[in-house]
Amino acid sequence: MASDPSTTPDLTGGEELHALVDSCMLADRHRLTRQLGNIRRKRGHGGSAMAQVQERIENSRNRAQQRQQQLPEITVNANLPIADHADQLAAAIRKHQVVIVAGETGSGKSTQLPKICLQAGRGIFGQIGHTQPRRVAARSIANRLATELDRPLGTQIGYKVRFNDQSGADCLVKVMTDGILLAESRSDRWLNQYDTLIIDEAHERSLNIDFLLGMLKGLLQRRPELKLIITSATIDTAQFSQFFADAPVFEVSGRGYPVEMRYRPLTRPAGHTDDADSADDPVAATPASEKSPTLSAVKQRQAADINQGILAAIDELAAEGPGDMLVFLPGERDIVDAEKYLAQRLKQRFEILPLYSRLSQADQDRIFKQRQQRRVILATNVAETSLTVPGIHYVIDSGLARVSRYSSRLKIQRLPIEKISQASASQRAGRCGRIAPGICIRLYAEDDFNNRAAQTEPEIVRTNLASVILQMLNLRMGDPQQFPFIDAPQRRLIRDGYLGLTELGALIDEQQLSLIGKQLAQLPIDPRLGRMLIAARDNGGLYELAIITAGLTIQDPRERPREFQQQADQRHRLFQHPESDFITLLNLWNSWQEQAEQLSNSKLRRWCRDHYLNYMRMREWQDLHRQLQQQIRQQGWPQIRIDDEKLRYQRIHEALICGLLSNLARQTERRDYQGARNTQLKLFPGSALAKAPPAWIVAAELVETSQLFARTAARIERQWIEPLAGHLLHRSYSEPHWSAKKKEVFAFEKVTLFGLPVVDRRRTRYSDIDPVESRRLFIRDGLVADQYTENFHFITHNRELVAEIEELEVRTRRHDLLADDEKRITFFDHQLPAEICNGYKFKTWYRRQLAEG
Repeated sequence: MASDPSTTPDLTGGEELHALVDSCMLADRHRLTRQLGNIRRKRGHGGSAMAQVQERIENSRNRAQQRQQQLPEITVNANLPIADHADQLAAAIRKHQVVIVAGETGSGKSTQLPKICLQAGRGIFGQIGHTQPRRVAARSIANRLATELDRPLGTQIGYKVRFNDQSGADCLVKVMTDGILLAESRSDRWLNQYDTLIIDEAHERSLNIDFLLGMLKGLLQRRPELKLIITSATIDTAQFSQFFADAPVFEVSGRGYPVEMRYRPLTRPAGHTDDADSADDPVAATPASEKSPTLSAVKQRQAADINQGILAAIDELAAEGPGDMLVFLPGERDIVDAEKYLAQRLKQRFEILPLYSRLSQADQDRIFKQRQQRRVILATNVAETSLTVPGIHYVIDSGLARVSRYSSRLKIQRLPIEKISQASASQRAGRCGRIAPGICIRLYAEDDFNNRAAQTEPEIVRTNLASVILQMLNLRMGDPQQFPFIDAPQRRLIRDGYLGLTELGALIDEQQLSLIGKQLAQLPIDPRLGRMLIAARDNGGLYELAIITAGLTIQDPRERPREFQQQADQRHRLFQHPESDFITLLNLWNSWQEQAEQLSNSKLRRWCRDHYLNYMRMREWQDLHRQLQQQIRQQGWPQIRIDDEKLRYQRIHEALICGLLSNLARQTERRDYQGARNTQLKLFPGSALAKAPPAWIVAAELVETSQLFARTAARIERQWIEPLAGHLLHRSYSEPHWSAKKKEVFAFEKVTLFGLPVVDRRRTRYSDIDPVESRRLFIRDGLVADQYTENFHFITHNRELVAEIEELEVRTRRHDLLADDEKRITFFDHQLPAEICNGYKFKTWYRRQLAEG
C-alpha cells in the first residue's frame, strides 16, 4: 500500500496515502493532509516522517472501521409517526446536504432522527451531534436513545450539558445543548468531530440557534461532506428552507386525536400584572410588613385568580374521565406557588409534580415514570416542545411565559411575563390528544387568542448582543451587520452590543478585540462577569470574585415559601452583610462550604432545607465555581487573599464596578436613586441596604417591573469610580482663571459617567486641557495685567514704563499715550511661541532666550 518507510516514497506512494485519508476520521483528515503536503514539498527528506504519517492514517482508518463494526442494531420505533417516513428521510439525508424536518409534537423526530442518520451511514467518520435548547431535554433524549439502542449511556450514545459530560470520542451520537456546540466552535471552528448535525427545535429561534444556523450556513460551503438536519414544528419551515438554498422539507404528521379547545378566561385577565417580576423572586420579595397595602392586594388577587382558575379547570377536566393533566405556567416561582395551593386542596386525588429546567435529575425522572395515581404536572415552556411527557390527556394553558427582552432605552435586559403567541399556544395544546381525544382549557378568552401574534419573536431581535458580537469577533466571523442571521437584528441592538463591549474595554475598534476582549471570550460566563474577574486578577480579590460571579450566574438559591416567609427571612439574615448583597453571597458560600466539609449529603440537604436554600442550585453554584477555578488555574492567574477587611471590601467592589459601570446609581433628595442616563430607580426591598440606603450603589442587575429596581446591590464610594471608568468619563470645564500664586491657569472640572456626577467641582490645571485659552488668559491676566510675579528685568522695566506713561497721561490730561490692553495682548501674542500658556513654560523659554543672548 505504501513504499518502504525506510526509503523516501515516490510520488505514487504519496498519492496512495492521500487517497487513504478519505477513509480516515473527519477530525484527522485536515491534519493528515497538511502533514503529507509538508513531506512532499521536502522531497527526499521525509522517509521517517512519512512512516509516522502512514501509521497515523492507519490508526484513524482503524478507528473508523471499529465504529462501523460496533454499530448497534437500529430499529426505528414503529409506534411513532416518523417511522412511516424513515426510508424517505434516510434517502434525503444521503442525497442532500441540508434537510428540514417539520414534525408535530410527539412525531418522534427528536429521538428517532439520530437513528435514521445512523441508518443512512452517518456517524462513522464523525459523530452525529444533536442539539437541544435545554439541558433537561438533552439528558432525556440521550437516555431514551441509549435505552432503545440497548447501549449504556456514555458509550455509543452520550450527552454533554453544562457541568455534566457523559460523552466520549467513541460516541456515535452526542446529544448536547446548543450552547455546548457553540462553545466547541471556539476551539474547533470547522466542527471537524461531527459528520452530521441535528439542530432540534429550531422554531424556538433562541439566540444560540440563530447564531448556530448563521455560522453553519458558511461552514457547509467549506465542508461539503457535513450534513445538517434542522427540525421544527410544522409552522414556518419555508423560512428555514429558503435560508439554506431551498433545502427539501419533510413533514411528519402526528398520529394524534382531536383536541377540544375550551376558553375559560380569568376574572382578572392573565398577563395583566402590576409587578410580575417581583412575584417571581424568591429572595427579594418584599416582606409583608413593608408592602404597600394596595400593591399587596393587587399581587395577591392576581396569584389567586391564576391558581383558582387552574383548580377550577382541574375539577372540570377530572369529570371528563381518567388521564393526567399538564399545566403551563410562566415561571418557576409560579409553579412553586401553584403546587402549594393545589396540594392543600386536591389532597389525595392527584399527585402534583413540577417540571422546569433547574429541577433536579431525580425530580425530572419522576415525570417520565407512570404511576397509578392520577397526576397534575405544572410546567414552564420546557414542556412545550423539548420534552414529551407521557400519559397527558388534558392541558391547562395560562397563556403566559417569561420572556427575556432588552430595553434599548434603559440599556437593561428585562424579564417580563408576556402573552404567548398563537404558535406557542398551539404547541401547548398539542401536548394532549396523542393517546386519546384531548381537551385543552385556555385561561383566557378566544378573542384574546385571535388577537395574539402569530409567531414568537426570535430572541435575537429582543436581546443584548454584546456576548454574540464578542464571540463573532473572537472567531473572526466578520461584521455582525453582514452576518447571515435568518432575521437580522436591528442596527440599534448591534450598536448597543458594541457600546456594551466598549464599556468593558473589550474593543480596539469595531473589527478588533482588545487584550481584555480576547480574555473575556475565553471565559464561560457573561462578559460583564468576566470583566470583574479580570479586574480582580489585576487589583486583588480574585478568590472572592470567582465565588461571587459564579453565584450571580445561577438562579438565586435562597427560597422564600409563601407560608414561611418570616422564617426564611430570619434564616437568610444569618448570611446578610448590612452594606453589600454581594458579600452576603460570599457569606452564604462560606457557610455552605463549611457544612459541606462536615456533613453527609443527606445532612447537607437537610441543612439547606432548614436554611431555605435550594440544594440543587447550591450544587450548580459549586459546579460553576469549579469550572471557573479550572480556567483561572489554566491561565495562571494569582488568587491572593486580602486580610485587611476594609481593603478587601474595596477591592471586591472595585472589581464589581468594572463589570457594572452602567449599573451605578446615586441617592437623590427624594431618597430614590438616579442611575445611568438619568434613569430613576429604587433599591429592591429585599436588599440588605434597603433600610439604610447609602449615597452610592452598584447593582448586579436593573430589573423593570412596576418600576425600575436595583437588585443585588452594595455601597460604594464615589471616589472609586473615576480610576476605573476613565475611558467612559465625560469631563466639562467652567470658570477658567489665572492664578498669580500658582502662575498657572485653572478651571473647575466636572466629571460625569453616563450623566452621574462622579466629580462635582474640582479645581484643575487648564493648560493641558485647552492650551489656546490658557495662553490667552496667561497673556491677559499674567503679563498685561501684571499678575505674573517673576523677577525678570523686562517685567520690572515694563512696570516702571507703564507707571511713567500713566503719570504723564495724568499731567497732560490725555488718555491715548498708553497702549490699551488689546494692543498689548496682541504684542505678547506675536512675541511668544505658540506653546507658551503658563508661567512655568514662559520662564523656561525666557531663560533660554537670555542664555542664547
